[in-house]
Amino acid sequence: MLNFVICDDNLNILEKLSKMLENIFIKYNYEGEVTLASANVDEVLEHIYLNKTDVVILDINLKSNKTGLELAEAIREKNKDAYIIFTTAHLEFAMVAYKFKTFDYIAKPITQERLEETVKRLYNDIYSKPKKFLKIDNKNTIIDESEINFIKRDGMKLVFCTDNRNYEIYSSFNKVQDTLPSNFVRCHKSYIANINKVSNLEPVENKLIFSNNLSCDIGPKFKDNILEVMNNYGNLE
Repeated sequence: MLNFVICDDNLNILEKLSKMLENIFIKYNYEGEVTLASANVDEVLEHIYLNKTDVVILDINLKSNKTGLELAEAIREKNKDAYIIFTTAHLEFAMVAYKFKTFDYIAKPITQERLEETVKRLYNDIYSKPKKFLKIDNKNTIIDESEINFIKRDGMKLVFCTDNRNYEIYSSFNKVQDTLPSNFVRCHKSYIANINKVSNLEPVENKLIFSNNLSCDIGPKFKDNILEVMNNYGNLE
């Protein structure tokens, strides 16, 4: 599922773009959702800081305290991986927009065909990337690394908690952690978290919240490190 955020100072355009995207999702059976469509720059930033956001569609010439370019710069400070698509009637901004790792630039007025072309290319770009799989036992059980939310130690077992099911093996954290990419971080004596799957952090309860409402604990010994890592990955303000 890809989460889309739209920011434009024209409410009619916000509504139109949301409907156009929904039609594209249905037409191509894409897993996508418009999680926020807003003219409020501060609301957009807060939402992106606190929630998993995959695609941001920004009007460049916002009548706000920030231009679309300034908003993109603020987004990039916290989220280095989101796909940014700019929209504007002012063609002279096109070259400047690409400095923010822009995926595409769509001139207004936006047509269904033009937006559809961009969204199709975006989905192809994301899902054509090779998946990385982790072999977890001697029975050739493999898991897509991107589906793992966290790994929990349960006695002599390790439990891999994924989007669809849990996998149990007999192994040690140290042995498994050596096989994982850098986005898997020890956050507790009994948990290793996939930072890319974290949607929120509860500092009072010391918990990491994942996109499917699962959670795991943060240990006091690991809290400072997990906060630093999440800031570097763009998951926190």
